[in-house]
Amino acid sequence: MRGSPVRGRQLIFLATVIFLGLVGFFLLKTPARATFRFAAPYLHPETAPHPDTPPPPPKKSPPLLGNDDNNNNNNDHKSRPEDDARVIVTLPPEGVRATRPGPLPEGGPQHPIWHLARSAEREFAAVTARQSRTLAEAAREYRRRYGLAPPPRFDRWWAFAQRRGVRLVDEFDAVRGLLAPFWGLRPATVRARAREAIAEVGNGVLGVQIRGGKVARVVRDYDGEEAEGEQGEDGPGWMAEALVGMLEGFVEWLPDMDLAFNTLDEPRVVVAGEDMARLVARGMAKAAELGRRGGDGARNDFSPRPADVRLLGAPARLGARADGVPPGSPARASLEDDDALYDDVAAYAAGPLGFVRNRTAMTDVCLSPSLRDRHGFFQGPNAYGAVHELFPIFSQSKLSAYADILYPSPWYWADKVPYNESADRGWEDKEDGLYWRGSTTGGYSSRGAWRRHHRQRLVQRLNAPDEAAILLPPGSDGDEPVSSSLSSSLSSSSSPNRPQDGQWTPRQVPRRRYARLFNVSFSHVGQCAPADCDTQAAVLPMAPYAPQEAALGHKHVLDVDGNAFSGRFYALLRSRSLVYKWAVFREWHDEWLRPWVHYVPLSLLGGEWLEAVRYFAEGVGGQEKDQGDGGGREPDMKGKGKDKKKGRGLNFWFSSWSSSSSGSSSGSGSPSDDPSYSPLGGPKVAERLAMQGREWAGKALRNEDLEAWFFRLLLEYARVIDDDRDNIGYLG
Repeated sequence: MRGSPVRGRQLIFLATVIFLGLVGFFLLKTPARATFRFAAPYLHPETAPHPDTPPPPPKKSPPLLGNDDNNNNNNDHKSRPEDDARVIVTLPPEGVRATRPGPLPEGGPQHPIWHLARSAEREFAAVTARQSRTLAEAAREYRRRYGLAPPPRFDRWWAFAQRRGVRLVDEFDAVRGLLAPFWGLRPATVRARAREAIAEVGNGVLGVQIRGGKVARVVRDYDGEEAEGEQGEDGPGWMAEALVGMLEGFVEWLPDMDLAFNTLDEPRVVVAGEDMARLVARGMAKAAELGRRGGDGARNDFSPRPADVRLLGAPARLGARADGVPPGSPARASLEDDDALYDDVAAYAAGPLGFVRNRTAMTDVCLSPSLRDRHGFFQGPNAYGAVHELFPIFSQSKLSAYADILYPSPWYWADKVPYNESADRGWEDKEDGLYWRGSTTGGYSSRGAWRRHHRQRLVQRLNAPDEAAILLPPGSDGDEPVSSSLSSSLSSSSSPNRPQDGQWTPRQVPRRRYARLFNVSFSHVGQCAPADCDTQAAVLPMAPYAPQEAALGHKHVLDVDGNAFSGRFYALLRSRSLVYKWAVFREWHDEWLRPWVHYVPLSLLGGEWLEAVRYFAEGVGGQEKDQGDGGGREPDMKGKGKDKKKGRGLNFWFSSWSSSSSGSSSGSGSPSDDPSYSPLGGPKVAERLAMQGREWAGKALRNEDLEAWFFRLLLEYARVIDDDRDNIGYLG
């Protein structure tokens, strides 16, 4: 007898329901984070929680590293703990998917920039105060930081630095980070690779060979012959001459070695992330082993010249580009899954608009994979030739993913862009507003690639006829509503239409309202195919050529990366203007110059660009501009101060800064009652930072400082390439 079809279908349906129930049960039991190890699911603004709903507090906040940029190695990409609550949002103005900027370390009625500047100055004051005063103290501090004895002839370096009045004698963590992976190679391997790079014609490498305490030979990169005289303004001749001059004061204390210097703008050494991690781990383990031995039997000298150190070696050509993306970084996640692309803005930005609080993290390109579509270097560098193995190539700047050894730029040492003191003006005589003129450098453009280059995007953004965000002070009434998308993306405001008590609230305003504060244009179009050059000249903001001194007539000046670092930076810092810096290329001075103390760091995404200039130029709500005389100490270029107004030296500024920080405000009082206005409101903070940058440039960016840093770097490098490096060091 055949069964009923209806009953059969019922049994099938029941079995399906049971099966689906079991599947759902096991899915619910599976931890959600097993799927999203490095990136949380993307929340589109249309499906994100309503801005009226405050986000849940994170289980564990990422560490606030402040502005202490003493960790210039490639470890900034380390992921946060697995229990860290991370939400990816879409950040204006360009709709980049990113983590939300973190909170400021302090609250209160003062502007977020006020907090960042005060905190950075306190940290830097602590750094300068703790520097060693004797050779014995410096040696102890070295052992405390790095766990092993200083390199041989450390006493010679100390005497050299003392004679030249170097201020930061202990701050060389960057050197440690740059050379750490080379400890993972045999000394002979490092030496051989230096010879290979120098010997190949057309490598874009200039060789310096030191023998018997002298520069025995300088090998040009294009013909393998000894360099003699100038080879043109941009040729290797000036660089060879500058390098010899930089070495002259201390070369007698260096052992025989071959040094390979990159003559291109762009960095050259990019190693696979896994290989780099292995080399660093091996090198750190080696250094730790030497530290545990305590330096018994170490001698304060280098070994005699090895047999393989000759004037020329076998050639090896530097090849094509590769990615040095470390495992666990947002950039690696995006390479493995394009849908996982996001920038980890929370690692470096704070406050409702994303002000930079950690420049080391901001310049870690592996935390910002969107740069691949927003930076000329990744679109098409103007000149490029990289090696995929760890070669000891010395470069003037580099990206975080590259393993070049940074050294003080001969461009700066030779003063190729000089500061003209006679053309500068006093602060009060300068024009308000941000000024920049420059070229479309930063990469080579063809087929419209310039639209994804960083200089073009920055200039277009600052001149765009759109809206941008400013901040409303706590308790103020806005005559325009706060953008709901901006509020939901950047802040935790409970109302999208009104500033909240105790919070600085973003508000979208027409950018043209503040057009008077921006004088940013191109003056030259280049590095492009003819069609691209014509298009850029037609559509980009253009202005006639202006000499470098034209920037000195403005209170606020912009410095931007080009093909690599910007060669104008030191000249601008030495001026009486406040320097705003947009840069991802790292340089030797990154731990000696501090953001929010000596210059204003601009973020990669630009959510705060307008507000930073507006605050420094006009203050809170534009009410501070004309208050007070603004007089402060005007330092000369030897680090000495000249009081323009009696009682207005830096001690006055510091005491005012400290006293105003303890004040309180209801948020609705007059400017005189609100410590965010007086005595250090936006324009006052701007003048303060400008003069601090000028004074510090006169103390720490002299040629004597560049030479001392270079000397220390080469002593450390000499130990790395010494076959007997386990048994040498300074024990005094």
